[in-house]
Amino acid sequence: MPSSSLAISAAVAGLAFLALAAAETARPLRRRVESRLRRTARNVTMGGLSLALITLLQAPIIAPVAAWTSRRGWGVLRLAELPPAAALLLGILLMDYTLWHWHRINHRVPFFWRFHLVHHVDRDMDASTALRFHFGEIAFSVGWRVLQIAAIGPSPLAIWIYQLLLFVSILFHHSNTRLPLSLERVLVRWVVTPRMHGIHHSDWRNETDSNWSSLLSVWDYLHGTAVLSVPQSEIEIGVPAYLRAEDVTLPKILLNPFGGQRDDWRAVDRKPRIERPAAAHDARELAP
Repeated sequence: MPSSSLAISAAVAGLAFLALAAAETARPLRRRVESRLRRTARNVTMGGLSLALITLLQAPIIAPVAAWTSRRGWGVLRLAELPPAAALLLGILLMDYTLWHWHRINHRVPFFWRFHLVHHVDRDMDASTALRFHFGEIAFSVGWRVLQIAAIGPSPLAIWIYQLLLFVSILFHHSNTRLPLSLERVLVRWVVTPRMHGIHHSDWRNETDSNWSSLLSVWDYLHGTAVLSVPQSEIEIGVPAYLRAEDVTLPKILLNPFGGQRDDWRAVDRKPRIERPAAAHDARELAP
């Protein structure tokens, strides 16, 4: 990727993070349960480790793979002669759709859940949570990105635009920003929003196993996995077996995937939180 593209990506990501951090400070959506400074330091450290791994793995792998598949004519986008704008748009759409499946795999396959769990045991959710991915999950995601490029055949420009849009989207929907409900009910028909993704970080398993979209929300509507009717006041962020501060220290979450696994959906003093009954109203109507 040219240095100018890297500079643009870094500038956009940095500005987006700062803007959302300010917005969620001014208009918080949920009450915090842990020190913001301590959490942010922990999440930024996790993000730094993941960024270092991406720099080592993604830069020397993704661009050569994209060039190699282009030379060989691989990918569904190469099956027809599309106008450049159509190929660009379709490439972005297909990358987002296949990422929906990767997110689902990370929840449904126990081995991958070991690593993705580190993201979900954050006891609050804000823009810094968007940085909190275990370096092991990041390594596996580079492999998935290679498969996406080989199967779809997107252009380098489509890959760059999608990755930039995706990162800004992840920052946005993890943020603890209270948007006007009427505005968010419009936005959620198109993109993932803070209330929608807050439900995905609920400590009830059936709610965590919903809302798997990362940029466009259409994929959850398409697969019937959109759940919007849970009020934010009824959501406890986290995973029941990891609700104590001492369970989510930096050393513990770094080592968590490599040790014995807990019964994730059972807290010490609670019944298992497997399935909370859906609200009586339409599951696709965004609750306050």
